[in-house]
Amino acid sequence: MNSAKSHEAGQGALYAIGAYLCWGLFPLYWKPLSAVPAEQILGHRVVWSALLLAGVLTVRRHWGWLGESLRQPRRIGVFALSSALLSMNWLVYIWAVNHGRVVEASLGYFINPLVNVLLGRLVLGERLAKPQLAALGLAALGVLWLTLHVGSVPWVALVLAVTFALYGLLRKTAHLPSLEGLALETFLMAPIALVGLILAERHGSGAFGHLDILRTLLLIGAGVVTTVPLVLFASGARRLTLATLGVIQYLSPTLQFLLGVWLYHEPFDMARLIGFGLIWSGLALYTGAGLLRLYRR
Repeated sequence: MNSAKSHEAGQGALYAIGAYLCWGLFPLYWKPLSAVPAEQILGHRVVWSALLLAGVLTVRRHWGWLGESLRQPRRIGVFALSSALLSMNWLVYIWAVNHGRVVEASLGYFINPLVNVLLGRLVLGERLAKPQLAALGLAALGVLWLTLHVGSVPWVALVLAVTFALYGLLRKTAHLPSLEGLALETFLMAPIALVGLILAERHGSGAFGHLDILRTLLLIGAGVVTTVPLVLFASGARRLTLATLGVIQYLSPTLQFLLGVWLYHEPFDMARLIGFGLIWSGLALYTGAGLLRLYRR
């Protein structure tokens, strides 16, 4: 039995690492598309994802849940809101990558676990332990330091962290499995995305078909690179404890940060190092306290 559980956990770890590796390397995929407006990249990402998910559901003959969902206005409302939050998150992330702000985008995903804790307190009434409060304090201090010493609020990081945390909170209240939930969100976004792409084409600003073959293929492939990591993540999350998943999740922003500093040569001076250092200290405290609590149990 223990051997079976270990095998299951090992598989889960591989799936989760695969998902976070994909997300961490995303800048390498979006950078070549920097000449395409972020909203058009988002539109292609949604439309091609919808086609891919429709194909998967057709192969699996698994459409019955959709009719049931469409008859539940509350469920549609929740998923419409979650799809809007996910769209905003994707749009800001793509814009940040293609405007030389990969480092700041990585900060958003470093902060995200702490924003989850804060939302748990504010929305769900969860009690916070002293290490969690201290971690939130260090993160807030880091954001304040960056605002004062870099000269601007790190809005990209804050928008990414807050939208993804709110998205996660909504998905907890939406009773649909991962694949079906992702499909419903994508199908709700797809008509708006398709109309936006058609209007761009009519106004002469559409990129699809007017680029070289590589970038056209990258736009088509946006559906695959969006869907595959989410499927891997769902498979990993079912097999792992939240504590293990919480440690693996830092792989993605770490890779993004390294790409931003060492490959794209984005500015990272002493002021930014101190601000990031405060936030990383908060994350280390939060993660360490969680692992210690798990070990004691």
